[in-house]
Amino acid sequence: MRFIAAIVSFVIAFGLIAYGIAQRTVLAEPNSVTASAVLTTDATVTVIDSKTLKSLDGRQNVDISGSDKVFAAYGRTEDVLAWVGDASYNKIGYNAQKIRLTNKLVKGTQTEVPNPQGSDLWLGEYSRAGALNFTVNVPDDISIVIVSDGKKPAPSDVSIRWPLDNRTPWSGPLIVGGFLFLLIGIALYLWAFIHMRRARGPRRKSPKMPKVPRQRSYKAPKPRAVSAPAGRRSNRRRMMAVAPMVLIGALALSGCSADLWPDFITGASTPTSTPTATAAKAPAGADVQPPAVTVPQLKHIISRISAVAAKADASIDPELAKTRFTGAALDLRTANYAIRKVDSTYQPEKPIPSEKIDVTLPQSTDKWPRTVFTVVSNPSDKTVPPVALTLVQAKPRDDYKVAYATALEANTVLPQMAPANVGATRLPPDNKLLVMAPSALALAYGDILEKGPDSPYAKQFDTSKDALIALIGLDARKKLQAALPATAAMTFANSVGPDESIALGSNDSGAIVAVYLNETVTVKPVEAGAAVNPEGAVKSLSGITGSTKGTTAVYGDQLLFYVPPISSKDKVVLLGFATGLISAKELP
Repeated sequence: MRFIAAIVSFVIAFGLIAYGIAQRTVLAEPNSVTASAVLTTDATVTVIDSKTLKSLDGRQNVDISGSDKVFAAYGRTEDVLAWVGDASYNKIGYNAQKIRLTNKLVKGTQTEVPNPQGSDLWLGEYSRAGALNFTVNVPDDISIVIVSDGKKPAPSDVSIRWPLDNRTPWSGPLIVGGFLFLLIGIALYLWAFIHMRRARGPRRKSPKMPKVPRQRSYKAPKPRAVSAPAGRRSNRRRMMAVAPMVLIGALALSGCSADLWPDFITGASTPTSTPTATAAKAPAGADVQPPAVTVPQLKHIISRISAVAAKADASIDPELAKTRFTGAALDLRTANYAIRKVDSTYQPEKPIPSEKIDVTLPQSTDKWPRTVFTVVSNPSDKTVPPVALTLVQAKPRDDYKVAYATALEANTVLPQMAPANVGATRLPPDNKLLVMAPSALALAYGDILEKGPDSPYAKQFDTSKDALIALIGLDARKKLQAALPATAAMTFANSVGPDESIALGSNDSGAIVAVYLNETVTVKPVEAGAAVNPEGAVKSLSGITGSTKGTTAVYGDQLLFYVPPISSKDKVVLLGFATGLISAKELP
């Protein structure tokens, strides 16, 4: 009966082990499913939206080929479609019944698109010759755009592979259970075998043998190693040695992977998509637009701007600077380059650091133009002050450009601003909910520079820590006038720069406002036959060494203010500035 029980245990053991191993081998299901399509249209762009990409669960492995050059990028769906614009494009779908990709040609008025590589709209991009393969895990509002070179048809072969859940959570318990039955079978077999040997032993007593004569002298035998006698205890020790070896073998074959065990044993959970940043919930009925950029997206943008600025500054290349600067910021750099070409000792503009982004405040909008306010710094270089940048993207296919670049005042405290994943509203220039409209700030501050405390606007500004007033204010202007000879006179005039003010709301209903002020300094001779002799930057930029007519120089002031809400008793504060000569010429 013991042998029968052992045989039954062996049969159960081998059955469990075989079935557990078969679940991982011959009975295992595929670990992925692939859907593909061959595109036959001449469209230069292909778009795969998030609905298609998320047709099945898990990360999406995208394989693209069929052209000499393959480019793919992913971004927010509205950004991708805005970049495509009026161009015809292939829209990829998924047929669940046939497990294949479908294609629908969306016709447009354009047949070509610009080079998409390096666009500020993309959250990530890939490029390779011949074929391209990459894996993404997109949220609901992300799409992929595929292009060859913008002129040739888009790559023709597209496939998407999704992982399948082919876990076998009971193969581990089956294999381990099989080895436990094997151990029980071995124990039953040894028990039956020992019992059989004991049952077949002698039943009669043996006759007594005569005693051996006693030896009177003998030599002591040499000591030798004592070996354990074979028998019942020996068999037990062997069984004790076999047990851990069997268990080790069971664990080795079953593995430690969570895929081989039920969730309630391992605590494993079903794989989920990579979490993405979500916007704060708006009040019921509110129409909240997405932020213009994400933080990772802004890091790429700032890195590119910093690289272009460094290269343009080093090579004194205004055309290169135009690719990343516009408006007031471009005016200042362009004039700086012109001066440095004449005077190599003239200091270049401050670099744009990219090592750290301290503040990210994008405009919440899905339209263009778009605005982003950010503060960047270089913690390892204390000589480079934090720089506040106001970036503007005019059209979907344009890059973000620096409209204002101002160095922050020492110990500047910025107001509380919305999180980067929510963004802020861009306020109109004539906003009446602030203590002063953004469009009025430049001339009001210019009046303070000209008149000092006597200006009617002086009480509305906190000038206690204003470094720019000390640099170019009323006292500084008086010193310049006093330094002129009696044969010349200097006058000042203020005007609003050609660029509009940019205001983004803060959490307290105030605003961060960037404005452009132009200061015109005119020097004229006051006596007949007298002449003025420009010096320094004015001389270098104008090319004039002396004039009997006089000179006029325009200084561009980029000003960054915090403007409180109209309900507040706080004053307007200058947060940062950048100033410099932007033009100089002889009077007509």
